[in-house]
Amino acid sequence: MSEQTAPGAPVPPPPRRRRLWPWVLLMVLVLLALRFGAVSAVLAREVSAESSRTVHIRYEVTGTAEDVVLTYSTWRGEALSTGRLTLRTLPWAGELDSKGFMSNGSFTAGLGKSGGEVACSVSVDDGARRTARASGPFATATCSGF
Repeated sequence: MSEQTAPGAPVPPPPRRRRLWPWVLLMVLVLLALRFGAVSAVLAREVSAESSRTVHIRYEVTGTAEDVVLTYSTWRGEALSTGRLTLRTLPWAGELDSKGFMSNGSFTAGLGKSGGEVACSVSVDDGARRTARASGPFATATCSGF
């Protein structure tokens, strides 16, 4: 037999349905936060390893120019360092060890008003070389992205 209420008696409210969407939203946010934390930890470890790595850089300049100004950038600790050197004769080669981030370095060989020809090259840890050439008064050869 089914239950029936007496006529005129108050009808009880239907049972309250629990909303599911706030819990789903909370779980999505928690998963996103965990993923962000994991990615951040991996990136921090990679940055730390790269900043403590020592790289060997070899710079070379050849050509016929007699008045060349070299400008180069390296990382020294956590700061970018820029060096400048004026050459009266070529060829020239220089090496240094740099510790820290070594990406997007720059090495330029600029010619004076007397012109001539110049070629620059840079290699990092005996890897692939970046090379460039220039000729004429006030021309610049730029080796970058190492």
